Amino acid sequence: MTDPTATATATGAGPSAETFGERLFGAVIQAQLVQAAYLGDRLGFYRALAVEALTPPELAARTGTAVRYAREWLEHQAVAGVLTVDDAGAAPDERRFRLPAGHAEVLTDVLSPNHVLPLARMVAGIGQHMDALVGAYRSGGGVSWSDFGTDAREAQAAANRPLFLGALPREYLPSVPAIHEVLRHGGRVADVGCGFGWSSIGLALAHPGITVDGYDVDEPSVTEARRNAVEAGVADRVRFHCADAATAEGRYDLVTAFECIHDMPAPVGVLATMRRLAAPDGVVLVVDERVAETFTAPGDEVEQVMYGWSITCCLPDGLAHPPSVGTGTVMRPDTLRRYARDAGYADIEILPIEDDFFRFYRLR
Repeated sequence: MTDPTATATATGAGPSAETFGERLFGAVIQAQLVQAAYLGDRLGFYRALAVEALTPPELAARTGTAVRYAREWLEHQAVAGVLTVDDAGAAPDERRFRLPAGHAEVLTDVLSPNHVLPLARMVAGIGQHMDALVGAYRSGGGVSWSDFGTDAREAQAAANRPLFLGALPREYLPSVPAIHEVLRHGGRVADVGCGFGWSSIGLALAHPGITVDGYDVDEPSVTEARRNAVEAGVADRVRFHCADAATAEGRYDLVTAFECIHDMPAPVGVLATMRRLAAPDGVVLVVDERVAETFTAPGDEVEQVMYGWSITCCLPDGLAHPPSVGTGTVMRPDTLRRYARDAGYADIEILPIEDDFFRFYRLR
């Protein structure tokens, strides 16, 4: 990862006003690109252009939008280097705009590991709640996941979907011997904080012998998870419960929490529930952000993006449900270790699974 803050020196003498001004100006341009990507996604522009090159009137007709807006958006995307144009010298409504294949993968291929568009939707969607965030910062309160609404829910699920249906169940988890045995012998799995259910569904698709119970307290997410399970053809082996996992009965061979412990207002209680649900020889797995082990400034791009999510989404959501420990996105290993020990575990083990954004923990 590159480090755009490398102009700062070890002595604390940061960049000049001119240099930092240029950096912020560049960020404004990129923020506008994110806003344009949000529009392109919501209005179906990218999906239409992924099929064939279109003129502004053709794009407007395909998407049910106004030609004048379609033309301006297309021209912005061409100027920004997202689209190419066949005949820039033609009359405005006769220019034909193309979406290159590589760009189309990032913007429209929902199963590609390169599908970054949901992150743009998340940023733009959260941007609609800045007034509420300002109020929370002043009061010490929060802005809940339900307040962030559809954009946050759908973008979060879409961002993780390629991993949860791909490398996670097919490569990462089978590389851990104890988990491999559970998956190979058709064990029972509890997926805590399952969201739209892609982690549960991915495990079931990759390992036909297992059964999965997914738990989440967000009703719209559970509704979508149930629909996704039906469409994936695994609803006979994957059940989703709109309930706190603390209400679950029985024991499981594998208990998981994928990218959600840092959001929990009371993570110790959740981890204790996971411990109770695990069979005597069961595996408890937590997957969370691969942030740096200690605070360092300036940080790399992963650290920056995780703090970005924390200050606008994860911390406000956590603090919206008092009493809350207020973890935030940047949950370092020592923080999880402390939570785990408070929940009755002996320790945590960082598993040797390499991923740019996630760290894998087995709780002993």
